[in-house]
Amino acid sequence: MKMKYQFSKEQYAEIKAAKKANRDKQIDARLKVLELRCEGKGIIEIAKETGFHRSHVSGLIKKYFEEGLTAISKKHYKGNRRNLSIEEEREFLERYRQQAEQGQLVSIQEIERAYEEKVGHSIGSGQIYRVLRRHGWRKVMPRSQHPKKASEEVIETSKKLTHELQN
Repeated sequence: MKMKYQFSKEQYAEIKAAKKANRDKQIDARLKVLELRCEGKGIIEIAKETGFHRSHVSGLIKKYFEEGLTAISKKHYKGNRRNLSIEEEREFLERYRQQAEQGQLVSIQEIERAYEEKVGHSIGSGQIYRVLRRHGWRKVMPRSQHPKKASEEVIETSKKLTHELQN
């Protein structure tokens, strides 16, 4: 079977050098696809050896010939896949921080609705909590008294009993 894309010796050397310099497992697996294809193996054989689907294998080879080695050997995902940048989140939360400092109650539901309105779509249930945690917010709920606190009557009788025992 004739290969659509033919690798030169220079390309094979370039792939080998990139594979040797690489430290990332995912990039290494993609480079291995190119290396095996340079050695003359078929797409199905490469797919079995690497664990990729055969369409992904042929897609990687095509991408290499169209865009070069950098398209294969770069990281595809960056760290920040948030809706807003850190600065935009800080600006968004500033209004609620001021309300909280003035002693007003700030509810998660209110912040979540405003956040969804700002980004233009609904968000996951835990996302707003991650945004708040990222900016140092914590849940503070004042409690009027301890739930297991004894009644005033019981406290008074215990004071009398301890006083009588000391005399």
